Amino acid sequence: MNEFTKTIVEWYEENKRELPWRESADPYLIWISEIILQQTRVAQGYDYFLRFIKRFPDVQTLAAADEDEVMKYWQGLGYYSRARNLHAAAKSMNGVFPKTYPEVLALKGVGEYTAAAICSFAYGMPYAVVDGNVYRVLSRYFGIDTPIDSTEGKKLFAALADEMLDKKHPAVYNQGIMDFGAIQCTPQSPNCLFCPLAGGCSALSKGLVTKLPVKQHKTKTTNRYFNYIYVRAGAYTFINKRTGNDIWKNLFELPLIETPTALSEEEFLALPEFRAFFASGEVPVVRSVCREVKHVLSHRVIYANLYEVTISENLTSFGNFQKIKVEELEQYAISKLVQNLIKY
Repeated sequence: MNEFTKTIVEWYEENKRELPWRESADPYLIWISEIILQQTRVAQGYDYFLRFIKRFPDVQTLAAADEDEVMKYWQGLGYYSRARNLHAAAKSMNGVFPKTYPEVLALKGVGEYTAAAICSFAYGMPYAVVDGNVYRVLSRYFGIDTPIDSTEGKKLFAALADEMLDKKHPAVYNQGIMDFGAIQCTPQSPNCLFCPLAGGCSALSKGLVTKLPVKQHKTKTTNRYFNYIYVRAGAYTFINKRTGNDIWKNLFELPLIETPTALSEEEFLALPEFRAFFASGEVPVVRSVCREVKHVLSHRVIYANLYEVTISENLTSFGNFQKIKVEELEQYAISKLVQNLIKY
């Protein structure tokens, strides 16, 4: 075992985080935890994991569930395609979690990192994980400035990660280097002063810690402008299920008009699309609740307005929407943005 690998394993034995999915070699539980943690920090994902596996403790239970219920249990985690992929993958397993790397990799929503994590943690297979933490630790320690999002960089780091892997104890090493990146060698303000790898760290000796790892492409973001309508029709309100191939697919939301630019309240109320919601002769009472609430996603920034509209309970306005009692709204899986807007 080389010095780098030995140090990572020793550091992990002293500093590892006690997490529920590490107390089991059940590939199903490890799979759920890894999918949750793909876009979610451990501190955020911890309670969601416990709640999810309590309701869906095994592949069979998840596969048999209704998608709307799965989405409801995922609510708040974001990146909802993960939940849809989990559900689809569970249905494809015929009740038994796959036991080989190619079969695990073939599951919907599972990439090379997740397959390596599952197979090393659950089955002790010698597959090296390469996630953001691993890229950061390896690039800094070995002083590699090849962009991690380039084809060359991905091949280079995959080969280096495999070279460093403790083939006899892949689970311990993989968990160790990921924890090391999450706790010790952090993106901002890494604890270099008390780092056990400091003596051999190329980035530290050359003053390049803040410069590594390198990315060649910055994520392009687009602005979108959402105008939500919270209808008050006596004891009822209206919702709609998003079905297009867009963000928050299959989640429920309030009636929405998306506009290409930000509109003033007067401009919005004059839109033909807004007037089309109402039955002939209906005179709604409209109140602006909040404006330009900023919601940041990975590739887009949403600026949202919320209008409260009061109408008669007995008229046919919003006829194309699902009519529910106001108190039933919490039973539906809705995006975090809409949840936050309703609280205003």
